[in-house]
Amino acid sequence: MDAQLLLACSVMMVLMVLLPGPDWAYILAAGMRERSILPSLAGILVGYLATVSAVAIGVGAAVAALPGFIVALTFAAAVYLAYLGVRVLRDPPVVVAQGAGTEADAGGARAVASARPWLRLAQGAGVSGLNPKGLLVLVVLLPQFTDAAGSWPIPVQLAVLGLIFVAACALVYSVVGYGARTVLRMRPSAMRVVSRVSGASMIVLAVVLVVEQVAHVVQA
Repeated sequence: MDAQLLLACSVMMVLMVLLPGPDWAYILAAGMRERSILPSLAGILVGYLATVSAVAIGVGAAVAALPGFIVALTFAAAVYLAYLGVRVLRDPPVVVAQGAGTEADAGGARAVASARPWLRLAQGAGVSGLNPKGLLVLVVLLPQFTDAAGSWPIPVQLAVLGLIFVAACALVYSVVGYGARTVLRMRPSAMRVVSRVSGASMIVLAVVLVVEQVAHVVQA
């Protein structure tokens, strides 16, 4: 593949990942609620890996040609995101002091895990698999960076570019998740406030997705 094309695609992908969206809201919630963000982060990456695989074998082109499917997927993402937001608001993180004889974490508290690891992995996969931003990058933008005259077959190029996007997600969301954990360990009292903001953000993002999609349909 052309080195300049690869670099331009990599920069674009990192910038897209840096834009706050459903993935950010979910990984922030995981950083606040869970002892480890790894199951949630792994779920997000699994969801994107599944999308990358679908795009590489040609499913992405078929999906892009079906506007109705994209609309349905966007509404499904909005409903799922709103559901997660409501859960965070109704069941905020619980902070408990550690038992005597043990060293307290910074702030003297620890978040109690709210779900089993396999469930958090599945939720993360659902968030990224239904994320319209991810679909935009992998289904619509990614093919534009391929080179039909290149030495690599198009499916291989798509797979490589998609893996770069997944790697960017792993890097950025690790920083976001562990950053949230570090801040909240320093100030445990802020956990409930940040939890409410995170849950509300998920619901707002869900509403924005619906409004944008309705506006697009009306204009069409």
